[in-house]
Amino acid sequence: MKTFVAELQRRKVYRVAAAYIIAAGFIIQIGSAVFPAWELPNWTFRLVVVFLLIGFPISLILAWAYDVTPQGIRATPAPGAHRRRNLIALIAIGVVASAIAGFLILPRALARKIDKSIAVLPFENLSDDKENAYFADGIQDDILTNLSKIADLKVISRTSVMSYRGKTPNVREIGKTLGVSSILEGSVRREGNRVRVNVQLINATNDEHLWANNYDRNLTDVFAIQTDLAHEIADALQAKLSPIEKARMERKPTENGEAYLAFIQAHNLFDSSIEDMERLKQSEQLYARAIELDPKFALALARYSQLESWILHTFDLTPERRKKARALAEQALQLQPDLPEAHLAMGFSRYYGDNDFEGALKEFEIAQRGLPNEAEAYLAIGAIQRRQGRWSESTASLEKAASLSPKDSWVLQNLALNHQMLRDFDAANKTIDRGLQLNPTGVGLWEIKSKLAIAEKGDLSVSEKAFQTVKSMPMNNESKLRIAGARADIFLLERKYKEGLHEAESLPDDLLTSIPAALCAKYYLIGFARKALHDEAGARAALLKAKGLLEAQLKQSPDSPDIRIQLAKVLAYLGEKDAALAEARRATDLLPESKDAFGGPEITAGAAEVYCIVGENSRAIELLDGLLGRPSAVTVQGLKANPVWDPLRNDPQFQALLNKHSAKT
Repeated sequence: MKTFVAELQRRKVYRVAAAYIIAAGFIIQIGSAVFPAWELPNWTFRLVVVFLLIGFPISLILAWAYDVTPQGIRATPAPGAHRRRNLIALIAIGVVASAIAGFLILPRALARKIDKSIAVLPFENLSDDKENAYFADGIQDDILTNLSKIADLKVISRTSVMSYRGKTPNVREIGKTLGVSSILEGSVRREGNRVRVNVQLINATNDEHLWANNYDRNLTDVFAIQTDLAHEIADALQAKLSPIEKARMERKPTENGEAYLAFIQAHNLFDSSIEDMERLKQSEQLYARAIELDPKFALALARYSQLESWILHTFDLTPERRKKARALAEQALQLQPDLPEAHLAMGFSRYYGDNDFEGALKEFEIAQRGLPNEAEAYLAIGAIQRRQGRWSESTASLEKAASLSPKDSWVLQNLALNHQMLRDFDAANKTIDRGLQLNPTGVGLWEIKSKLAIAEKGDLSVSEKAFQTVKSMPMNNESKLRIAGARADIFLLERKYKEGLHEAESLPDDLLTSIPAALCAKYYLIGFARKALHDEAGARAALLKAKGLLEAQLKQSPDSPDIRIQLAKVLAYLGEKDAALAEARRATDLLPESKDAFGGPEITAGAAEVYCIVGENSRAIELLDGLLGRPSAVTVQGLKANPVWDPLRNDPQFQALLNKHSAKT
């Protein structure tokens, strides 16, 4: 044995073995990273490893037999004794070492880290009745929802996958676009009370089918299908489920099939029509129908509450709507205190109904823990964080929402607003351009892009481009009114008062009555334009109309800072100085910047307008100076462009203010 060891040292076999192991380890590490990036099949990497294992005993034999000398490669002189026995021992050692490496060590190197990310594409409806398309959507949505409850997975939101409906999927392209490694696609056929679901899980990097299955069950077993599917997909992706996650996945939302179908239709309408009040009303009716059929349907109650909070926030700021949203959320929580969607609903009720940011954030965080892949939860958390002045945390939350919903331009709109408030116009424009790539005719996206151009450069040409882009697209009444109102605003910024007046007066009152804030804005614009055209009588008539509308709204919502600051502006133009200043102070007391770092500055800017209108220039300039020094939508270029500030133009203090903050930027 001593002779054999000495011979290994003399022939430098130790050195060759060490060098080979180091080189092989390096090759395996590089290969495990490079082969997937090049989208090479898994067997190619395994083959490389096999060759390396075979090569180890061969390298030992070659090191034993040959040596590298100054004269080149030469056969190593061998002593006569035990030569054959030593060679056999060397080969045995090499083979055993390779075997140990192959069976005990290298499987760890071969085991690539699984990317546990998935997108669930819209399921194809194979039913003869095409009206069952919503049912196929419901199956897909519930599977996606179940998977999104698993913290060990990354699941792309429904909003970002629905654009692939009806398209032949290019799995690799979809995987790259959505940033996932796996794609689930499937089909649904419903015939009476029978449901057939076919699904397949595909590796998005190489089109390899990882798993497939089909289910043929009664309609009453549809929830069991969804739960089984989620479990099997989680197993295929080696995702770990906590006991709580497993229990949530296995809980049936309702035992009533008709209630479930009504819920699916309501959810589809709400999800796809957030700016269409008529379709939202249809969604209301369907949610109500679902709850009528099953009063203990907690998920339907939660989503219904969320719909009511959204209508309250966007269209109908009334106490009745607020109470309804709260009552529905409370019912959902009473039925299922641990239902994440119920906490999400309660969060929106506190947020939109009460401006209770702390209370809303607590609810959103509970919802996020139960729905770790829900982009909406991160979006809601980010919205609260910016109101608390936690801008970097808010931006991180919104970025997380964007990663979970990469094709949702609504998330990008919100993210762009963060950058705008911080006056990071480069980031804001890049973000909004990402949104426009997804939705080139998005009215909200073009609105923000136009405002960014004005705020950064005083550039109104982007607004003109926006109007040209969206004017030929089909729109609902709300969008048409929004465009017309924006068109009137731009005419006023361009100081084209006659054109602005014509645009505002052309807006029909009967369409605006469902949106009280828009009707008030119409008469305010008319009053402003007529005043600029020196038509004092016409201006007064329009402003009195706006005053009456705003006072009626205040009776229903006395604590609304937005209504009060708008009333303050109207009163200021009517010459009611004391009343105007009182309303402005009341608005800023209701929503000070110390309470709301996102909405508060807008109220402060409105108060500055009021002071400007009534001739208290110093106070207006003082407020603007503060706004220019902290996050807000107020900019030097915006002040220069907006005729609202024309009364300050010749004030040396105002010029000094513009010069001061121009130098900073």
